Amino acid sequence: MMMHRTRVINFSALSLIMTLGLMGCQQNVTTVPGNTVASESQSLPAEEQTTNSHSIETSGDKPWHNFKKPSKEELKKKLDSLQYNVTQEEGTESSFQNKYWDNKKAGIYVDIVSGEPLFTSTDKYKSGTGWPSFVKPIDPQFIELKVDRGLWYNRTEVRSKYGDSHLGHVFDDGPADRGGKRYCMNSAAMRFIPKEEMEAQGYGEYLPLVEETKE
Repeated sequence: MMMHRTRVINFSALSLIMTLGLMGCQQNVTTVPGNTVASESQSLPAEEQTTNSHSIETSGDKPWHNFKKPSKEELKKKLDSLQYNVTQEEGTESSFQNKYWDNKKAGIYVDIVSGEPLFTSTDKYKSGTGWPSFVKPIDPQFIELKVDRGLWYNRTEVRSKYGDSHLGHVFDDGPADRGGKRYCMNSAAMRFIPKEEMEAQGYGEYLPLVEETKE
């Protein structure tokens, strides 16, 4: 009986640890490496979709404007297992063990699937969570916010508009002097383009938004 009770307690403790790991980008909670979670989401009303962002004029149609999302089979060939899990299955990568959490280079972050621009290094800041965090998107037209009911409380999911990729979540605990938002993103959902390569890769119009950074 005592052994059975001990096993139950140990299992409960393990379940709690795993659950905390599954929560992903949130209020100062880090993940247990390797754990992911799927979520149920619902689009926010249009009036709640507005967010602080840059204002910049773009010229002509861009590749992502006419982007057609590939099939699951095609995406599995294009993306690695972690990228697919995060973007297509609402997974969460491990904190402090991802590609861009501590990236200090100047440049732009784009959707790994569609290539649409998402964030700039200028708006990236050190949140201490172990995931790349930003105070605002490059332009609200490239993101969609949805109510995420995947845990025991509601969060606001961030998805790319054209790629329909799960990117992460946004919270209201960001720097107050920069708008108060924290866009907590998954590195696996994004591709970083250094400032010196932006023009060649078709993102030259966003160069004015990218400030030089100090390593």
